Amino acid sequence: MTTQRTLILLKPDAVERQLIGCILSRFEQKGLKIINLRYLRFTQELSRQHYAEHIEKPFYSGLEEYIMSGPVVAAILEGSEAVEVVRRLIGSTNGIEAPPGTIRGDFSLSNRQNLVHASDSAASAEREIKIFFPANIHQH
Repeated sequence: MTTQRTLILLKPDAVERQLIGCILSRFEQKGLKIINLRYLRFTQELSRQHYAEHIEKPFYSGLEEYIMSGPVVAAILEGSEAVEVVRRLIGSTNGIEAPPGTIRGDFSLSNRQNLVHASDSAASAEREIKIFFPANIHQH
């Protein structure tokens, strides 16, 4: 098993619904370590940097409006096969379709307000961690 780091964002709906501790505890209970944690608000610049691959898509303006609508929590998680483990824990993008027992399956009824973003690959995790935690790039 490969120890990896991945990035998660607890989106504005998770923060507004006061689910930060509940969601973070799911990752910790699975055995992942929280390496760094940050509370922040997205700017338009940060949104465009983070969601660069979606800027030209028709849904981008709604996504940007949503991600800038309230505070988020960014975290670096570390553990064995962390990217895949986190993706499985959060469940499918649409909360209605996500299986019970997953974070989205238990707490979300939406495709857009789906509580958590998680890096979709090791390469994405590396890119996203640099965006949100530039000082942590080389720390272990």
